[in-house]
Amino acid sequence: ITAAISHLPHIIAAQLVNFVRNSDDKAETMRTLAAGGFKDITRIASSSPVMWQNICLTNASGIKEMLDGYIKSLQEVSDALSRKDEKFLYNIFETAGEYRNSIPNTAKGILEKVYEIYLDITDEAGAIATIATQLAVNQISIKNIGILHNREFEEGVLRIEFYNQDSVEKAIEVLNHFQYHLYVR
Repeated sequence: ITAAISHLPHIIAAQLVNFVRNSDDKAETMRTLAAGGFKDITRIASSSPVMWQNICLTNASGIKEMLDGYIKSLQEVSDALSRKDEKFLYNIFETAGEYRNSIPNTAKGILEKVYEIYLDITDEAGAIATIATQLAVNQISIKNIGILHNREFEEGVLRIEFYNQDSVEKAIEVLNHFQYHLYVR
């Protein structure tokens, strides 16, 4: 099970990043243009290489079995592209979406659920303090807070992590009242 839902995704993410890196031009156009979708699917490629080397060696047979099956499924996609098989291509996205959407957000895996929101933040003194104060006045505790600097969001974005879903919901209500632009994931 872990070979399919944990180990294989790490290998896929790492190799996708390596494939893009090796396929990029000298101007690094792909690297420059890589944004939300690419970053989402490859986030785990930044994991510890030592840890994943050890995991791969420890579960080599299980991972190889899953990897061989995955390679076969990719070959089926390649064949469908060659045939221009509209039905097959539509079906892979439809069934994947249905299955992915059926995985509950509240499912507990090895890692605990992260309760977080993102909001646009202006580049001015006291902006973070103002938000923290608005939450504190409403008895909402912040677990972690930080500014994200990536191209997925157009301006500065503040990430706020909370201890539970109730705090997220209260924070959304408070911050919406003050007309902050929120991103909830």
